[in-house]
Amino acid sequence: MSSNALVGVYLLPTLIGFLIVSPWGSSFTSSLVDRFPSLKTARGQLLSGLQLISLAGFAVSTQTLWISSKISEGGSFCSSTSTFSCDDLLGNSELNVDPVLGLSWGLIGMAAFALLLFIVLVLKQEHNHPLSERFVSMGLLTTGIGILIIGLLVSYEFQEEKICLYCTTAHIANIAAFVGFFRLRRLHENRDEWNK
Repeated sequence: MSSNALVGVYLLPTLIGFLIVSPWGSSFTSSLVDRFPSLKTARGQLLSGLQLISLAGFAVSTQTLWISSKISEGGSFCSSTSTFSCDDLLGNSELNVDPVLGLSWGLIGMAAFALLLFIVLVLKQEHNHPLSERFVSMGLLTTGIGILIIGLLVSYEFQEEKICLYCTTAHIANIAAFVGFFRLRRLHENRDEWNK
């Protein structure tokens, strides 16, 4: 499987999850309600979409960490002379780590999406958990900070004049999760709708 085709494996569930958490999600999931009863409520729909997005985001973040590790060992994965070359970005030891702690962006993405997945799974199991409001706020804050980080990483892509499709897929997953947590927070504020 080519490296570009592999991006589709991560991008497809991310986009499906985004459709589910979007304002038009109920029309998208209406035919699936009989098979997946959790999609009957707005809360179940949002949490299901967020679960799919978080899993895909975690997986693609893991892939970017693996790619950067492979490049540091002297290998290559998606090297190209075109604009789409993740090796040039993920192999850059200065740009592929955060400027504060020096951690790989892939590792940070894995941790962030693992946290989001934890929040979603707790809320799916017990939507009135005593910390449910904090969990929803934590998800919104995490994805909001992620959007700021995306701005920094995109500036690196402009600087290098290269685009990393795996990184872009993780960015899309973060933005989709932000939309989902934003809508989840608004739903949580309406207790009647939240408890359906």
